[in-house]
Amino acid sequence: MEDAAAPGRAGGVTESQGAQAAAGPGAALVELTATPDGLALVSPYHTHRVGDPLDLVALAEQVQKADEFIRANATNKLTVIAEQIQHLQQQARKVLEDARRDADLHHVACNMVKKPGNIYYLYQRESGQQYFSIISPEEWGTGCPHNFRGAYKLQHDLSWTPYEDIEKQDAKISMMDKLLSQPMAVPPCTEPTLQGLTH
Repeated sequence: MEDAAAPGRAGGVTESQGAQAAAGPGAALVELTATPDGLALVSPYHTHRVGDPLDLVALAEQVQKADEFIRANATNKLTVIAEQIQHLQQQARKVLEDARRDADLHHVACNMVKKPGNIYYLYQRESGQQYFSIISPEEWGTGCPHNFRGAYKLQHDLSWTPYEDIEKQDAKISMMDKLLSQPMAVPPCTEPTLQGLTH
């Protein structure tokens, strides 16, 4: 015959089970052990009894809040990564476009040896042929024989810079040259030596 007044039971449900239900599915309670470390407890009921049920509700709310913060943190990090991927895609697209333009310009007709550092002027004949010249439209004046299509500076890496971007590109190259010309600090030697160990 079951003892209806047994501590920890109410209607066939233990106090621990009732507390778990009050805490909700988000909070996991530590399992009860009648003999921790092999030692029998005098009263498992008193050692494992649950305190204020509101504490368990607060525990469930804390677990839920932690889940929300973790999800928000992961979302923020993924958003940053997505923006970086989009930026890299834009850079890759520009690199491909510039490479295609540079290749096309290198195939333009030219009756001179092109030298890096010089500016070349692109013209187009009535036949559609494009060619490079070292004479600018201003130097031609009103007697410019063909349509002017643009001016480009040939860089030392054999890439082409449009005339309107030359000043900005030259400033970047100058800054990189200054950085490369600065002496690099040599770190002290960290390898072990035999100094002081020999007699």
